[in-house]
Amino acid sequence: MRQPLSNRMPGIVASCVRIVQQALAPACLLCGGAAAGALLCAGCDEDLPRLAHEHCDTCALPITAGARCGACLAHPPHYDHVCAPFVYAFPVDALVQGLKYRDMLAIAPLLGEAIAASLDERPDVLIPMPLAQLRLRERGFNQAQEIARHVARATGIALQPHACRKVRDTAPQAALPWNERAKNMRKAFVCDADVTGVHVAVIDDVMTTGATLNELARNLKQAGAVRVTGLIAARTLPGSFKKQGLDV
Repeated sequence: MRQPLSNRMPGIVASCVRIVQQALAPACLLCGGAAAGALLCAGCDEDLPRLAHEHCDTCALPITAGARCGACLAHPPHYDHVCAPFVYAFPVDALVQGLKYRDMLAIAPLLGEAIAASLDERPDVLIPMPLAQLRLRERGFNQAQEIARHVARATGIALQPHACRKVRDTAPQAALPWNERAKNMRKAFVCDADVTGVHVAVIDDVMTTGATLNELARNLKQAGAVRVTGLIAARTLPGSFKKQGLDV
């Protein structure tokens, strides 16, 4: 016997709510499929290229033994540690480029939350990698700062977006040979904040040679920072530098 409509209403309402939720659920940023309220569906998230556990504690490049790679032992950089959840390879490279060059700001929380989840030590303050004023006007936003907002929100760590400035509009790093990138970044940054005794984490989207992070870390150490960590969304691995359009 068919139940009265009043008895069936709770089930009908629940079914309608499920249909509306499915219709309004955000699509996966990569495949366009249902993402169940997340930015990526479970399949795409599982396929993201993640950094191997066996990597240099300083620069985050893969190593087979020890805590530091030979390059960091022979020539220690000004930064102390790099933490990165992803390898700069497909489809992470497409996500980074979508944020950076196609104004896809919805990608920033994905990268920021991934950095926050991979954090292996807690810094005192977060500082986004600065952009030169000309580049900032052209782009309209600083992608590192957009990522840093979500790292700060997820971790509760203080964000200081104006602690450092880029005072020289340097040539794009990707257009330069590797041995000229460090020279290109010299005297590019100024630190205005007092970071005496502070553990600073610098947020950026991609790290390739590390020249940009190294120069900013040098300025932060001169301003009194006791430790500088790079919190990078994606680390480029050897062998892929020349294949990618990279600027750090």
